[in-house]
Amino acid sequence: MSSSTDAPRDVPVVPSLEGDEPLEAEPGEPREEPEGLYPGDHGGLPLEARRVLVKLLSGPVLDAHRHGQLWPVLLREEARLRVRLSELFLTLVVDSEQEVAFVRQADTGELDAPRLLRSTRLTLIDSALLLHLRQQLMEAARQGERAVVEFDDLHAQLAPFRRQDSTDAFGHRKRVDAAIEKAKKNSILRKLRGSDSRFEVSPILKLLFSAEEIHALNSEYRRLAENDLGTPPAEDAWEERPEDDSDDDEESAWS
Repeated sequence: MSSSTDAPRDVPVVPSLEGDEPLEAEPGEPREEPEGLYPGDHGGLPLEARRVLVKLLSGPVLDAHRHGQLWPVLLREEARLRVRLSELFLTLVVDSEQEVAFVRQADTGELDAPRLLRSTRLTLIDSALLLHLRQQLMEAARQGERAVVEFDDLHAQLAPFRRQDSTDAFGHRKRVDAAIEKAKKNSILRKLRGSDSRFEVSPILKLLFSAEEIHALNSEYRRLAENDLGTPPAEDAWEERPEDDSDDDEESAWS
């Protein structure tokens, strides 16, 4: 009978410096680490997956039409990317049909988790604009068309949200302009090539608010219309992301 000292044991293996045969590391010796992408690199993701991760974190959205090289990497590495994002208390949202993806803060319940994305309160005009754009997106989808809106039409649609007792038409226009700029910054609106006043509504908008949230907002606005338009719904907020500084070639993919 073999003694316990003769029993098989697992030993770590490190690459040999010479030849093809691996060398067994002595017990207690550190395992040789694989070569990283750069000096001091301790990451485990391949280069292209890291590019996708950086794009998701820098935001505001990863789009298959504008980021054609990154989209297949996202789909291939989705599981590992979700792990990395979860470690940052973030959730990956992927719409395979519309081929868009972005990150949002994870619902951590009662856990006191730090926030990487900054949330800002929506004004009444901000929320009204998003509701209108979402409606345009849904109507265009039913007709199999792209949702395209005009700058002046957006102002006309938001004119009823000016307070009834306000005579500050210039101030209201500035607030509408600010809401439109915020939608552009968050890639909700994308300027069409060759026009400064026409925009396409991004399909990402349908992922930002649930049907229940939209119903609640509509109910709130009907109540406000009967009373005082100066009080925005208290629960409205969105997660702001870095401004998309894509070049004209990327923007043209939406035109």
